[in-house]
Amino acid sequence: MPFYQRGSKGEEVKQIQTGLKELDYYRGPIDGDFGGGTEAAVKAFQKTEGLTPDGIVGDKTWKALFPDEKIPTPAILKKPLAYRCLALTGSFETNAPVPDCFARLSGDFDGQGISFGVLQWNLGQGSLQPLLLEMDKKHSKILKEIFDKHYPVLRAMLKEERDGQLAWARSIQDTQRHRMDEPWRGLFKALGRRKEFQNIQVKYAEKLFRSALTLCKEYGVRSERAAALMFDIKVQNGGIGPLVKVQIKQDIAQIPRSISGDDQEVARLRIISNRRAEAAKPKWVEDVRIRKLTIANGEGTVHGRDYALEDQYGIRLKQATTSRSVGRRD
Repeated sequence: MPFYQRGSKGEEVKQIQTGLKELDYYRGPIDGDFGGGTEAAVKAFQKTEGLTPDGIVGDKTWKALFPDEKIPTPAILKKPLAYRCLALTGSFETNAPVPDCFARLSGDFDGQGISFGVLQWNLGQGSLQPLLLEMDKKHSKILKEIFDKHYPVLRAMLKEERDGQLAWARSIQDTQRHRMDEPWRGLFKALGRRKEFQNIQVKYAEKLFRSALTLCKEYGVRSERAAALMFDIKVQNGGIGPLVKVQIKQDIAQIPRSISGDDQEVARLRIISNRRAEAAKPKWVEDVRIRKLTIANGEGTVHGRDYALEDQYGIRLKQATTSRSVGRRD
């Protein structure tokens, strides 16, 4: 039976928050992120309805909140594995659930000029420019409508060399808080909310997912959790270098033969997680480790948010399917 609890994300959580707000139990944002405020509101509602105040929206609480509706299965669980991996890593990257993560925007806090979208494509590494160029090529009318009189500036920026693009990005944001100035902030967010641009992001994410599946084979891991870990490594870290590869292989060879099945899989994933984290820049090592081990272990807390991969994303230790489709393309 489906249920929603602290850590759940998505449109169904927005519906819960809206229902609770209409009844004056919830006063927080309708953001689709089931946090402590939503949990407290659910408990208060449950007490009023004579239900067990556990803060979990199961069948009984849903019926009390929405008498004429059946509790839905989270939409994310019906998506292909690749899309679920994208949603998980997107949540890590942006602290927002689907579809809000597609419109997340960050300034030059990390020297990349602008980071935008579900996987924080950016100007510094040259990962954002191809998406904007493809949007202009396939949906120029929409891009013109969104950016209006600023459209020529955006196009001119994309023709600049990298240093010029970064200089432009820094000129339209608060250099202390790394927050984009208006109207640019609102314009980019409007772009990120368009399905056409979301589909372009999904298309480019598919390339990373294919690389992640290749990494799974290289290190002898086969689960959905493994695919999620390798996808996250491709996004956050770019991959696994030669030295780390040797270290991982040596560590895997030391796993006791008495460990098999799912325990063997988890042991390999933990080794990969720790070794890749230790290869990160010193200030990011523990951040990378926590994020990677959350995937390897199937649960954890990242940036203050609780994750349970199977419940929230349907990412399990079962063998990953061969389907590579992230979702509908444009």
